[in-house]
Amino acid sequence: MIRKVIMNNGQKVTDVILIGAGVMSATLGSLLKELAPEWEIKVFEKLATPGEESSNEWNNAGTGHAALCELNYTPEKSDGSIDISKAIKVNEQFQLSRQFWSYLVKSNLIRNPHEFIMPIPHMSLVEGEKNVTFLNNRFKALSAIPLFQGMEYSEDPEKLKEWLPLVMEGRTSNEPIAATKIDSGTDVNFGALTRMLFEHLKRKNVEINYNHSVKDIKRASDGSWEVKVKNLDSGKIEDHHAKFVFIGGGGGSLPLLQKTGIPESKHIGGFPVSGLFMVCNNPEVVEQHHAKVYGKAKVGAPPMSVPHLDTRFIDNKKSLLFGPFAGFSPKFLKTGSNLDLISTVKPNNVTTMLAAGMKEMALTKYLIEQVMLSHEKRMEELREFIPNAKSEDWGMVVAGQRVQVIKDTESGKGTLQFGTEVVSATDGSVAALLGASPGASTAVHVMLEVLEKCFPEQMFKWKPKIEEMIPSYGVSLVDNPELFQEIHASTAEVLGLSGKEFVYS
Repeated sequence: MIRKVIMNNGQKVTDVILIGAGVMSATLGSLLKELAPEWEIKVFEKLATPGEESSNEWNNAGTGHAALCELNYTPEKSDGSIDISKAIKVNEQFQLSRQFWSYLVKSNLIRNPHEFIMPIPHMSLVEGEKNVTFLNNRFKALSAIPLFQGMEYSEDPEKLKEWLPLVMEGRTSNEPIAATKIDSGTDVNFGALTRMLFEHLKRKNVEINYNHSVKDIKRASDGSWEVKVKNLDSGKIEDHHAKFVFIGGGGGSLPLLQKTGIPESKHIGGFPVSGLFMVCNNPEVVEQHHAKVYGKAKVGAPPMSVPHLDTRFIDNKKSLLFGPFAGFSPKFLKTGSNLDLISTVKPNNVTTMLAAGMKEMALTKYLIEQVMLSHEKRMEELREFIPNAKSEDWGMVVAGQRVQVIKDTESGKGTLQFGTEVVSATDGSVAALLGASPGASTAVHVMLEVLEKCFPEQMFKWKPKIEEMIPSYGVSLVDNPELFQEIHASTAEVLGLSGKEFVYS
């Protein structure tokens, strides 16, 4: 157990403080409650309810990223071959999430998995001879791997009409077209999952404080962390102490990480990218499409702007979304401040930020162009997927803010990072999560990384329990196809993805 801090000045003391009530804090809290049930945990969230920023179902693509359809996870090498290493890595990480969610369901810690996860085919769609060759090579490389079993490929327009009636109807282009399809994909409502997990944590006596904004984090004289929190209802400032602090505030994590002053927080910046999705408001159109379909990003577009046409299940209702269209806002959160970006520019990272600005002129130009798009221009992009799309059938929803990490790497100063990253102190007493996609889908993998970095002494004792919850922990599924088959089948049944009904105990 973490050594309790003993104080006599009335300050509030706990074992663990989680900042932000998103899917990351929910996952870390749920893991810790299984591994160290006696530890006291407090959560501070500035909004009134959990999962309202990056985890929210309207702010998150909900793809259940397993690299089944995301073409940016399988880049083409100079010799024309396909690098599938990242696809394998992301898929294995998503399998960890499925296993932990299944453990929670089997243990009756959460129920009704259909409220947060649904089966949906994942598809990739490309047009043009060069892209068709790329997709065919990608299919050949992935379909040889057990993790991607069941993937189909077709260039036949008649087959594609079966798979994608809405997409193929009215298509007049003579360009070659191809698609892959795999039925084992999922749609994940991370907002619903986050709310379920916090209900579970509440039942486990975790103290969850909504409408509480963290204003400062600093070292106390005994090495613990003093977290200054403002109660937004009363206006009162409270001091809380903990030996371990996790900063899981989405885009808002970077400024809080900087407040810790740890050396690892230096020379890191953040670049905010906002997003918009078009949403179909015609139920007849929604019913004609049943898949998540990913295309290729335009030249100069960031990876998070890969166009996709998504069937979603939100509030037990089928929806159809297309996007994302990128935009720019200096806010790090949807509910943030226009001063967020400038406030994170510090003497230690100003050259890193300036270097990134110089290197990413194409991205800046792309974002400006995206901001200037009219509704009709966005409809033109949608019609590349749905040729007969009507403007009156589609509205707009503002998605969540994403803050991409900027840091100095071997690739040079001020390199823009695409992905999710954990930054922790050398003594493991504080950790922060930065970055974006695949983010929520790999939350269990990322939080296990936090545990490994921050609690190395406890990991030996915890390992048997972790392996009970997550049987493939520490094991390569790609090298153990029989274990993958077993885990994939069992998690599909428990999570209601196989068509079989799981019987609750």
